[in-house]
Amino acid sequence: MGEPSPKHDVFKAIADPTRRKLLKLLAEQELPVTAIAGHFPMSRTAVSKHLHILADAGLVKERKAGRETRYRTEPEPLRELNDWLAYFERFWENKMAMLKAYVESDEKIGTESIAPLEAVNHKKKE
Repeated sequence: MGEPSPKHDVFKAIADPTRRKLLKLLAEQELPVTAIAGHFPMSRTAVSKHLHILADAGLVKERKAGRETRYRTEPEPLRELNDWLAYFERFWENKMAMLKAYVESDEKIGTESIAPLEAVNHKKKE
């Protein structure tokens, strides 16, 4: 059998800014909870709860080292997330290209402000 499915959704896990900061911190090095908690203005218990959510989503791995538990980022779910988001980049690139065309346009269309999409469509009609 494979690994059990995550208890928490990756998107829900990374929705919280504290958990995103935890992922960044743990991307560089494996740390125990006590060292991690020193980077945040909250209790060690609160940090532990965030770490457990990340672990349940498969985003961090726990390792026992003596009496302490050490955590590190697990990049695989983030790669899957990146692959999924990459599909949608084309929509952003299209919108950014339209905005660039509007901003760089020498022609001012009337004195009223118009949306970038309308400016691009107006330019195409000419």
